[in-house]
Amino acid sequence: MPKVNNIFLVGPMGAGKSAVGRQLARLLHLEFLDSDDEIEARTGVDIAFIFEKEGEAGFRKREAAVIDTLTQRDGVVLATGGGAVVDPQSRGWLGGRGYVVYLYTSVDQQFSRTQRGRERPLLENRDPREVLTEMMDIRDPLYREIADLVVNTDGRRVPTVAKEIFAALQ
Repeated sequence: MPKVNNIFLVGPMGAGKSAVGRQLARLLHLEFLDSDDEIEARTGVDIAFIFEKEGEAGFRKREAAVIDTLTQRDGVVLATGGGAVVDPQSRGWLGGRGYVVYLYTSVDQQFSRTQRGRERPLLENRDPREVLTEMMDIRDPLYREIADLVVNTDGRRVPTVAKEIFAALQ
């Protein structure tokens, strides 16, 4: 396997990092971790509550601490939050401690996928498509900066994406 025994998935919300990560971990016989799940487990509250009480800056501080800890583990597939790459230290830990896969998805696909399910604090107070576009403009270059592999997930099924990453690692 390239670099080390860790695979880190980065990309925008709605790219499929958690779903693809679970499948990929099974294929590789590695442990699956999700940085957002770890933050919730450590705090005992959901991400939306942290955003409400501490703002994005408070959340990013917690996220960076979790990214530091989880990227030091061995034998993991880690799904990160969409904004994890905004923090330069987190980018350095991700890029330096594992094989980084950027799950790219278009703003249209993100918009479609984020309409259902999980709460998305950054999309609550403004036009979601506008917010997604602004975030993509800022974050896409940061994802690409640390990516060892870029995989487009638009219109694709989770097993297909996981198998493509698996094949690229062989």
